[in-house]
Amino acid sequence: MESFQELEETIAHCRRCPRLVPYREEIARVKKRQFHDELYWGKPVPGFGDPKARLWIVGLAPAAHGGNRTGRMFTGDSSGDWLYEALHRYGFANQPTSVNKNDGLKLRGAFIGAAARCAPPDNKPTPDELRTCSRFLDAEFQLLRSRRLILALGAIAFQAVYRCLQRNAEVPPSPPKFAHLAEFEWGKERILCSYHPSRQNTQTGRLTREMWHQVFERAREITGGAGK
Repeated sequence: MESFQELEETIAHCRRCPRLVPYREEIARVKKRQFHDELYWGKPVPGFGDPKARLWIVGLAPAAHGGNRTGRMFTGDSSGDWLYEALHRYGFANQPTSVNKNDGLKLRGAFIGAAARCAPPDNKPTPDELRTCSRFLDAEFQLLRSRRLILALGAIAFQAVYRCLQRNAEVPPSPPKFAHLAEFEWGKERILCSYHPSRQNTQTGRLTREMWHQVFERAREITGGAGK
């Protein structure tokens, strides 16, 4: 892809996964009761953020009634509440909330992508679906030339990032073990790992607010902050 605009259009029009296309569209048609008056996005969700980002954040996939509804990564769900609060606290966003695509949110020095671009059943994309979506990670990798750090949210995102680096950079033949706050550096590529801010992790205490803020404090140290 030669530009972010071209990449966004390619992602939004993708219909390659026979399981995900009808699922995301059915969710958009039936809707959730509290959002019954809203027009759902119901398509693959492009990345979002600063094209000159130093921090590239890679999540798992859009939530059925989050990104699949709003059309923006980590927007309109509890995971996004955690993410954007932290991005704002550490200088990467102009506001701490992300409600919809027209809410005025802007990222500074950060860009958000995902291992899979369609909402999957049970939040579990298959290996084939992840392979199909890998070309979009590769395209973001090539376009985000100012990156200093890749933040992988969860083990699946970490594995997707590692495979992206296998295709585009110099890395060991097999991935290291994922762990919260683990860091890896290969040449100019640097990865920081974190548990995903899913309800399963935040409501059980596996990921606390203090642990989460440590991730972004470290990200700010590595990247030098949002920059200008």
